[in-house]
Amino acid sequence: MFKNKRLIIWASVLLFSSGMLACKSKFEKLKASNDNVAKYREAINLYNNKKYSKASILFEDLSNKYRGRPENEELLYYYAYTNYRLRDYTSARFHFKNFTDQYPQSQRAEECRFMGAYCFYLESPVYTLDQDNTLKAIESLQLFINLYPKSDRAEEAAKFIQDLRDKLERKAFANARLYLDVGDYKAAVIAFQNGLRDYPDIKFAEEMEFMAIKAQYLYAKNSLLQSQENRYVEAVEFADHFIENYPESKFKRDAEGLKKDSQRDIESVKKLIASLTPSQKKKEKEQLEDENNSPRGSLPQQTLQ
Repeated sequence: MFKNKRLIIWASVLLFSSGMLACKSKFEKLKASNDNVAKYREAINLYNNKKYSKASILFEDLSNKYRGRPENEELLYYYAYTNYRLRDYTSARFHFKNFTDQYPQSQRAEECRFMGAYCFYLESPVYTLDQDNTLKAIESLQLFINLYPKSDRAEEAAKFIQDLRDKLERKAFANARLYLDVGDYKAAVIAFQNGLRDYPDIKFAEEMEFMAIKAQYLYAKNSLLQSQENRYVEAVEFADHFIENYPESKFKRDAEGLKKDSQRDIESVKKLIASLTPSQKKKEKEQLEDENNSPRGSLPQQTLQ
């Protein structure tokens, strides 16, 4: 009895394995054959049945053989979507672009241009990483809108662009905060100002302007004595600007506190400078010259990338 059961099990396994081998050999035989018509028909069939990996193998094999033929347009279209379905967005956008380059007048050109831009959008990483693909996605989506302003997809493309800009804004804010957190106050001031300049409508504007006051105050406080007064004055100006622009801000009291501290420290600095001995003044002057001669104009490489 047990022997019969074992024989049945082994027979079932052998039948299943034989069936699998037969299926595999059929595909392999087709792949190795020169019957391009059969390959093309099977590639479409595999795609429609969501067997994208196998479909991709056949489409790749046919892509060069059908170049210049009428069937090539449909082949490129399906090949691009096969890569998209496989979530290989880099290859997909390449093939969508290839389609629009070869068939700019096709009825599918608009769709493929949009999909190529959308693949860039899907490849945009989290805001803490390098945003090169985010910038390329914005450029590609904007090009689509420029080329097809009346397209039904133009509104969707605009929403994607806004999503990507929100990500860039968040990165700018996070980078500036990082400079502040690690004590690089000069870089923090520059980064906050750059973020506000590059993204005038940034949703973090209020907090960034307040943090710029804080960064400027700490920058002044940690500067050479001879440089402190001017830098405290800038902190006061930042605070005045903030209080005027955000009279109801939750940061208003802290901004007023930083302004008061800056004004107090300006007077303290004046007194300290007046009390310096000639040798101390000379040393301060030398240190100030060294600081003024140091490289300027760029942020240090302390970022979230």
